Amino acid sequence: MLLRLTPSDFPWESLLMAFAWFRIALVTLGMLTTWQTCFAEEAPLDKAQQLELTGDFQQAEAVLDAALAQSDLSSEERYELIYEKDRLFRIRRDFALTRDQLQEKILAGVKDATSDEFATWVDEGRFDYRDIDGKRLYMGSSVRNLFYRDPKLEHRRKIPADEADVQRLRLNLTRQIRAATKAAKSPYVMTKQFDIEFTGTVYADAVPAGSTIKAWLPIPRSFPFQRGFQLISSSPQPVEIAPADSPLRSAYFEQKATAGEPTKFKLHFTFQHDAIRFEIDPKAVTPFDGADAEIARFVQEGPHIEFTPELIALSKEIVGDETNKAIIAKKIYDWISVNIQYSLAIEYSTIRNLSDYCRANRYGDCGQEAMLYIALCRVNGIPARWQSGWNLFPGRLNIHDWSEIYLAPYGWVPVDVCYGITALQSMNYLSDSERQEVADFYFGGLEPYRMAANSDHSQKHTPAKLAPPSDTIDFQRGEYEVGNTNLYYDKFTYDFDVKEITPTTTASTTAASVK
Repeated sequence: MLLRLTPSDFPWESLLMAFAWFRIALVTLGMLTTWQTCFAEEAPLDKAQQLELTGDFQQAEAVLDAALAQSDLSSEERYELIYEKDRLFRIRRDFALTRDQLQEKILAGVKDATSDEFATWVDEGRFDYRDIDGKRLYMGSSVRNLFYRDPKLEHRRKIPADEADVQRLRLNLTRQIRAATKAAKSPYVMTKQFDIEFTGTVYADAVPAGSTIKAWLPIPRSFPFQRGFQLISSSPQPVEIAPADSPLRSAYFEQKATAGEPTKFKLHFTFQHDAIRFEIDPKAVTPFDGADAEIARFVQEGPHIEFTPELIALSKEIVGDETNKAIIAKKIYDWISVNIQYSLAIEYSTIRNLSDYCRANRYGDCGQEAMLYIALCRVNGIPARWQSGWNLFPGRLNIHDWSEIYLAPYGWVPVDVCYGITALQSMNYLSDSERQEVADFYFGGLEPYRMAANSDHSQKHTPAKLAPPSDTIDFQRGEYEVGNTNLYYDKFTYDFDVKEITPTTTASTTAASVK
């Protein structure tokens, strides 16, 4: 069983490094009890996973199908086998472009690109790919990731016409929030009220007519900075609404599918969200003592957060001999902001360890960056947890992930490392000092343009799903299933309309399906 580690004053990194290597030794010697007792049952999973890594997806599916045909499987075993088979489909969906198809997209999406230049980029390994059943296939977001990973190509992409205005708006907003929190002597200021209409649509004939589709749609969770959730209307009526303090909050629906027609689930609600800014004084911060069990679990290992030798080595490189927890958290934030590039992600459910994926590749999207930040904080004894939902910033509606860290006496403090990266690496319409100003704000601050549905990652739905969810880590786009079969992203879409409610005016903007 895993050692439960809590912060203390003894040599933290040395203990963790020794423990990490000790676990590896146990695995190597075949001494882990769970492996001894479960080897026979897990053998098909092990074999399928190895086949997947070598690119033999068809054979992996055959192994999993044979295992699923057994009549004596437990529900847990069947769930794991179904997930592994689903995962093969999901990987195929992420990596669907042949080299010729990718070249066509690159030549169309990069100004003045040539075939020779494309060939050079392929040889340099600029594009993520998987070898699947004898074919090399490339990630669908390769064009956009080419720009994200090479700033020298910035002038060759199509830049949104309002990009300069949006960057200036974000800078000015961060300044207003700082001033407001100082004047109010409170970290929560500038409350915004939003009117949201969210629609999840299961495509026509995605399931047999008459089937009951179960749907989970995200709604605002209760936080000190977010409140006032009011359900105005819905179609159909929700069967259940998760408690306000759920780690993953949803409204749950059931509706029968009609032949030839899409099945729509609609929510109309309002809520309030504050701007947040904590001015952290490192001298005032005290280490977490482990006394609060609810907070203590956020310094432990867990799904996608493993204290591997590589993570511990990176932590030591970043932190050095620093012992103040606030300074450590900021050093980690600064390092990620400079050294990790933003990049559109493959689906989270296809990645075994999200934080390590970001560490190893030195790139990731908002959630992968947040998970790496959380892992590095936890390995240093700083409680850190996931937070996610929607980014409602004017003109930039999207789904989004960030994090919170616990620093006594301040409590839970927001950290959005993705915007540290964005500010320092991509806000080219601002000066160097202005970019740093924006980056520094998001360590301890957030604008009010958020809808936070989740306070932890890899959590169960209310009521629990029977099938592996489309997103095994996050919850922003909705989840659907029929019986015990999940409906993946090829079976549904979503959109949301956002209105900011003010005493005198209402500004409206619409976001189509994103991610």
